[in-house]
Amino acid sequence: MKNTKKLFALTVKEALAMLNSQEISALELTEAVLARIKEMEPEIQAFITVTADIARAQAKAVDAKRIKGEKLGALAGIPFSMKDVYNTKGVQATAGSKVLEGYISPYNATVYEKLLAADAVLVGKTNCDPFGFGTSTENSGYQVTKNPLDTSRVPGGSSGGAGAAVAYGGGLFAIAEDTGGSIRCPAAFCGLAGLKPTYGRVSRYGAIAYASSFDTVGPIAKTVEDAALIMQIIAGKDELDATSSDFAVPNYQESLAKPLKGKTIGLPKEYFGEGLEAEVKEVIMQAVARFEKLGCQVKKISLPLTEYAIAAYYVIAPSEASSNLARYSGIRFGHQVPAETWKDVMMQSRGTGFGAEEKRRIMVGTYALSAGYQDQYYKKAQKVRALLKEDFLRALTEVDVILSPTMPMLPFKIGDNTADPLQMWLADVFTVTLNPTGLPGLTVNAGFSKEHLPVGMQLIAPHFKEEVLFNFGYQYEQNI
Repeated sequence: MKNTKKLFALTVKEALAMLNSQEISALELTEAVLARIKEMEPEIQAFITVTADIARAQAKAVDAKRIKGEKLGALAGIPFSMKDVYNTKGVQATAGSKVLEGYISPYNATVYEKLLAADAVLVGKTNCDPFGFGTSTENSGYQVTKNPLDTSRVPGGSSGGAGAAVAYGGGLFAIAEDTGGSIRCPAAFCGLAGLKPTYGRVSRYGAIAYASSFDTVGPIAKTVEDAALIMQIIAGKDELDATSSDFAVPNYQESLAKPLKGKTIGLPKEYFGEGLEAEVKEVIMQAVARFEKLGCQVKKISLPLTEYAIAAYYVIAPSEASSNLARYSGIRFGHQVPAETWKDVMMQSRGTGFGAEEKRRIMVGTYALSAGYQDQYYKKAQKVRALLKEDFLRALTEVDVILSPTMPMLPFKIGDNTADPLQMWLADVFTVTLNPTGLPGLTVNAGFSKEHLPVGMQLIAPHFKEEVLFNFGYQYEQNI
C-alpha cells in the first residue's frame, strides 16, 4: 500500500522501504526535506547552516549507485542533520558559539564518516546552546530556536535545533550530543525518541568538546526503531578515540519485539517528589500502568545520592569545560579581534567571542580547579560521582530498567528562565545524574499534557545494554 505521508514526515524505516522499492528517489526525498526547511526556518530557526548543495550532490550519488545496481549503505538516501558541534569537512562548525564563527572544519568527525559510508544525506548543521551549555537553546550565539509543537516555547537544549528539525521534518533524524541531557531534553520537549548511549559506545572523535568525560554521541529520531537503526551504524570502536569501547555491538533490531512479560521496572522515589510538575507525573504514571499491562513488574527503588548529583555535575562539567575552552584564544582559528599584543588578542577575542553562559561556566570551572579549592570542590565532586555510579549499579541488579520523567516540567516558555541561571541548571535534575555514571538513557514520548505538550519518559539500563532500552521503548510505542 502506498504511503500517503508527506515525504518529510516519513520515519527512517518508512522512507527506506520507499527508496528500496524505487517508489521515490533519494533526490525527491531530499528536495522534500529541503523545501520543508525553507518553509519552516524563518520561524523555527533550527539550523545554523543548511547544506543544500552538499545534500543534493549526495542524494544524486545515491540514486546513481541504485540505478547501476551498486551496493548501497544501510541508510542510503536518508536526509539527516547534525548538531553543530561536529566537524564536517568544508562546512562551518560553530558549536553554537560566536568564538568559532567562520571556522571551516578541515576533517570529518567519525560519526559523520560512518553516516557517509552508510550513504545518508546531510541537509545541515543545527543550532545549539554554545558547546552544549544550556537546557533551552536560548544561549546560542546565533538565534533562539522555537519548539515546532508550540512556537512560544523552547525546544529543549542544548541540542534544541536537532530536536526541532526532526519534529518539523527538517531531516528524518539528527545526530546530537549529550553531556547532561542534551539529547534527552530536546527529545522530550519535542515528542521524539532520543538515546544517550553508554560512554564510549560511539566515537567522540571530531566532536567539539564540552566535558570530555561526560560527552556522548547519539541520535534523535521520530521512533525508537529509527534510533536503533541509526545506532547500528554509528556504534563501535574507533582507533581515533581512545575512550571508545571495543565492547561488541549487538543487532539492535533483534531485541525490539521481545516480550516484556516478567521484566522489572524500578521507580526511584527521589525522581517523583518535590519539584515534579503534577501533569508530568500523571502522564508518567499512566506510562507505568501501560508497562504493567505488558506484563512488567514495578518496584520502588531508592537512589539516595540523587540530591548531590546536580551539585557534583555542575562542579565537574564546568571544570572540564574551562580546560577544554582554553584553546579558543583567537590565535589559531575562529573569532579574532586584532590587537597590538598577543595577550590583547586573546583577551579581546575571548571577551567578545564567548557569551554570558560560556563565561559563567568557565569561571565556575576555573574556580573549582584553582589552588586551595580543588580538594574542596573538584575532588569531592569526583568522589560523589563514584558513589552515584555505585547507587545506580546497585539498583540495576534489582531491576531490568529504571524509569523516570526525563524533565521535571513541561516545555517552558521562551524567556521564562533566562534571568535565573540556577533555575535553568536545576531543570536538568533527572538527566545530569546519568552522564557522571556513563550509563545509557533513552527518552521516549510518554504522552501529552492537557495542552497537548509532550512528556518525555526516561529509561535507564546497565552499561552497554542499549538493546534493553530499545526493547522497552519500542514495546511502549507499539502499545501506547
